[in-house]
Amino acid sequence: MNQDLIKLVAELATVLLERGGKIATAESCTGGLIAKSMTDLAGSSDWFECGFVTYSNAAKTDMIGVPESVINEYGAVSEAVANAMASGALRFSAADCSIAVTGIAGPAGGSPDKPVGTVWISVAVEDQMFTQKYLFTGDRDAIRQATMLQAIQNLLQLLKTL
Repeated sequence: MNQDLIKLVAELATVLLERGGKIATAESCTGGLIAKSMTDLAGSSDWFECGFVTYSNAAKTDMIGVPESVINEYGAVSEAVANAMASGALRFSAADCSIAVTGIAGPAGGSPDKPVGTVWISVAVEDQMFTQKYLFTGDRDAIRQATMLQAIQNLLQLLKTL
């Protein structure tokens, strides 16, 4: 792990331990990288609850309850789906906060409306949620790494406001 990521994960661990909280992740375009970055830290079992890798639309529906109608209406890469993923990660786990990401990491799969690098990140703490759209640049790995860093930063920011 790079030093920025190590620092972010350690800071998140400290905040969650102070709160007595646990996190769940719901990942599509990152394919479990966020959960891996957290469980790379020794002692993560004290604050990391679980990770859902919901790469397909069916997995989003079956594993974390994202309504098929929401996917059909807005598309898998959308604010509505990111929000439903964050809520579902909380509903289907014992965690009190979550990170959800859905996006297009490339190199193919983009469109004029949703180019490669489009990512929606949603973070939730109990009933509070923050969701933001990003357009990351670079190759597939760079987009996934940027998504991971931004998602952890967003959750830290939300936790610090509560």
